[in-house]
Amino acid sequence: MTEQILIIDFGSQVTQLIARRVREAGVYSEIVPFNLAEAAFEKMKPKAVILSGGPASVTHQDTPRAPDAVFKAGIPVLGICYGQQTMVEQLGGKVETHDHQEFGRADIAVIKNSPLFAGLIDEEKLKDGELQNRRVWMSHGDRVTALPEGFEIIGVSEGAPFAAISDEARRFYAVQFHPEVVHTDGGTTIIQNFIHNIAGCKGDWTMAAFRESEIAKIRAQVGSNRVICGLSGGVDSSVAAILLHEAIGEQLHCIFVDHGLLRMNEAEQVVKLFNDHYNIPLVHVDAKVKFLGQLAGVSDPEQKRKIIGGLFIDVFEEEAGKLGGADFLAQGTLYPDVIESVSFTGGPSVTIKSHHNVGGLPERMNMKLVEPLRELFKDEVRALGRELGLPEEFIRRHPFPGPGLAIRIPGDITEEKLEILRKADHVYLDEIKNAGLYDEIWQAFAVLLPVRSVGVMGDARTYDYVLGLRAVTSTDGMTADYYPFDHDFLGRVSTRIINEVRGVNRVVYDITSKPPGTIEWE
Repeated sequence: MTEQILIIDFGSQVTQLIARRVREAGVYSEIVPFNLAEAAFEKMKPKAVILSGGPASVTHQDTPRAPDAVFKAGIPVLGICYGQQTMVEQLGGKVETHDHQEFGRADIAVIKNSPLFAGLIDEEKLKDGELQNRRVWMSHGDRVTALPEGFEIIGVSEGAPFAAISDEARRFYAVQFHPEVVHTDGGTTIIQNFIHNIAGCKGDWTMAAFRESEIAKIRAQVGSNRVICGLSGGVDSSVAAILLHEAIGEQLHCIFVDHGLLRMNEAEQVVKLFNDHYNIPLVHVDAKVKFLGQLAGVSDPEQKRKIIGGLFIDVFEEEAGKLGGADFLAQGTLYPDVIESVSFTGGPSVTIKSHHNVGGLPERMNMKLVEPLRELFKDEVRALGRELGLPEEFIRRHPFPGPGLAIRIPGDITEEKLEILRKADHVYLDEIKNAGLYDEIWQAFAVLLPVRSVGVMGDARTYDYVLGLRAVTSTDGMTADYYPFDHDFLGRVSTRIINEVRGVNRVVYDITSKPPGTIEWE
């Protein structure tokens, strides 16, 4: 792998979107926290570096900085938001806190032709003095007030007179706005211009290339040791298992834990896929009683996740002993799991929620982690699944959380609630598929709310549960918007659920985007 872009993370919640945009352009990228960046830079020897945004202020002492080596290596550097500010500060310019802040949509005026804006402006009109306006996404309280030597202004906004700057000789570029988010008009083109036109990357990284390199990494990490892969029933762990099997063959043993929190008929489908389609050795563990016993009476969502994660480890440990021991535990951890769970060591990013498959293993376990998908987004995992030959119907399945239905039942969990939710969720997805909408939606599911309401059925009073429906559109799970079902569809789903699922007498639809909400309710 010769072409790589290093992304130095200063704690932005959308840093992973930068990596996504770079990979969409066919160039492999890696993200490292700022405090580990110097060693990563020396080891990686990237063709270019991108400095991310972040919540800190360069006007304060002891805030994050980029390694000086980045600016001395003779390679292109792109600074974004905080990345712009630390670049300016480190190279001799000035940044100040200002009363005029910009958050959300803003307009910049491109005032000078630049390879960064190639294809986005009319160069002839610009030569004639006609400014070229672009809609962008801002998020800053500080702003550049003096440029380092060699820099010039190429774009301005009302709140940022140095909204876009460049030093063409050194191929240093910096923008105050966020080109990585979808709200910035032409943001993807700006990033592609940087990596292709400025950094000279060919863009030949593909899932086939990732498959080949990751298999080599797995073999180097695992050697001749045995690996246990924990299957959850979802696409992520299944793709990880199949990739591992291709890499190490009979050294892999898969354990599928049925924790009693799966969707309707899911356990049977997983067993059939691995036994019949791939002929991969699979141990099917029925642990419903154990999981539901530990979860009884537990309402706090973080406690639920930790209980489920802990029991998964316990089951793996027990089954590993039965198999004669193993040296590694494999998991289908993805990038969004990591960013929502763990702040980078020493970094200023904020933990949103924990995930049962992120954060390492208990010290008592003499096993190491193998996480071959940890750097991938969900759509990249699906692309890898196709590369590995998974059935299309399985690849296209909506994401399903490791803790399963436990986090779709706010409050305590009972067998009765699980049965109600399974049936209602099945009806909901069935109607979505019948309407031909399944592939338009990133994720759809039902949530059984800890609320009962009065209803009337057959001239009798009912006092049953309220069911929430959730459906979102997204590309990577980092941001999402609700799916705009028409009222006829929602009415049809509501009628079927209330008629077919005993225990529900009211259905509501969640129209919250992410942010401010998360996709899952817990």
